[in-house]
Amino acid sequence: MLHVDLLVLSFCLGLGTGYTKSSDTTVGKRQYQIQNGPCSYTFLLPEQDSCQNQYNDQVQRDGPIDSDESAQRLEQLEIIMENNTQWLLKLENYIQDSIKQDMVQIQQSAVHNHTATMIEIGTNLLSQTAEQTRKLTNVEAQVITHTTRLERKLLENAISTNKLEKQLIVQTNEINKLSDKNSFLEKKVEEMEEQRQVELKTLREEKEQLQVLILRQTAIIGELEQQLLKVSSNNTVLQHQQQQLLDTVNNLIHTISTGTARGESTLAITTDTPTTYTDCAAVFKSGNTQSGVYTLTSPNTTLEVKAFCDMETEGGGWTVLQKRFDGNVDFHRTWQEYKKGFGEPSGEFWLGNEFVSRLTNQQSYKLRIQLSDWEGNSGFSQYDQFSLDSEAQNYRIHLKGYSGTAGKVSSIGQPGSDFSTKDADNDKCVCKCSQLTTGGWWFDACGPSNLNGMYYQQGQNSNRFNGIKWYYWKGSGYSLKSTTMMIRPADFSGSL
Repeated sequence: MLHVDLLVLSFCLGLGTGYTKSSDTTVGKRQYQIQNGPCSYTFLLPEQDSCQNQYNDQVQRDGPIDSDESAQRLEQLEIIMENNTQWLLKLENYIQDSIKQDMVQIQQSAVHNHTATMIEIGTNLLSQTAEQTRKLTNVEAQVITHTTRLERKLLENAISTNKLEKQLIVQTNEINKLSDKNSFLEKKVEEMEEQRQVELKTLREEKEQLQVLILRQTAIIGELEQQLLKVSSNNTVLQHQQQQLLDTVNNLIHTISTGTARGESTLAITTDTPTTYTDCAAVFKSGNTQSGVYTLTSPNTTLEVKAFCDMETEGGGWTVLQKRFDGNVDFHRTWQEYKKGFGEPSGEFWLGNEFVSRLTNQQSYKLRIQLSDWEGNSGFSQYDQFSLDSEAQNYRIHLKGYSGTAGKVSSIGQPGSDFSTKDADNDKCVCKCSQLTTGGWWFDACGPSNLNGMYYQQGQNSNRFNGIKWYYWKGSGYSLKSTTMMIRPADFSGSL
């Protein structure tokens, strides 16, 4: 066996193997180098003396070498080479095992060092983590506080929002109600506008009819004026004849009074003073029980008026104040005309406010209003007490004790209203009711009645705000066919 001296061993961490053979200047030794990764191992091996001697002998010989001896030497060399190779393999395995152990130790040391470093790093990380955790805890506390405040604000906002929603719902309902009312009013306005258009159209037609009527009446007035001239002429002749008759009668009386026929007593002729009546009740009491036109004298004056007396209705004795039945008389008159009266007692007429005021302030009177419509129905309204104030009080009306069939309540407003005409506005409305609804009446604020309004014929009497109306019997838009207002003393008995 060969003895190997290990002269130099150098290593470093790494993997991989290599093998190199080289000569050395050192006498009698061989150098072997093994490369294992970045590490290298160098071995110096002694030379075999026998081999050297034999080799030297071989060199020094001048003669040929024996073939057997050469073969033996070659065989020995091969054996030696094989042994060296095996030894080298073992050495290589040893070196590799050593290297593995060293590597394990080195790795363990590195792992230990790395573990220490990791522990230190972990400690630092734990410290930093604790610090960060503390900061995060503070931040979390702040966030929780801020979140709590936000939640409170959100709760308050939610409560406010609920209140606002409720208010919004209430306002929405109010708006819807107002919208419904507005729609209803718009429909009413449209209906009123349509009605107004119809009324305007009717008024235009009536205006045309009135213009035609005025033309005819103008012609009639011309004819009447001519007849009046003739009557005036005839009246002059009659007055002359009457004067002649009076002279003849006076002469006859004088002759009779101065005659001496057989001493008989003188014939005296006296003239009776004519009887006067203040109302139709007095006419009835005097024995005149036929309905017709009579002359009445205003109380405490010599003023005479023609009036129509109704001697048939409810025992008779009624003095007629107003009558409407054909529309031939215009009732849209002035204050003075309503004061004195107008029209013909046998037709449509107004007796006169001044006469009625004087009459009703002498004693207590009843008022009866008779009405008829275009369908053949009739009704009446009666008041147990009726009077008119003087002109200074605008002929204010006073009524008490209502009864009748033309409405459950009175259509003349109470307490008393002042009388108004187109030129004397005494009502309680800024619209001037007399001009708006036509005629003179106790309007109050354009109240529920006006028996002196425009007269409309059948077929044109509906939806007339300015017609002859008695609201609590036929409504505000129905114009009646005929009306009669009449009075008599409250204590009238109806017996002669």
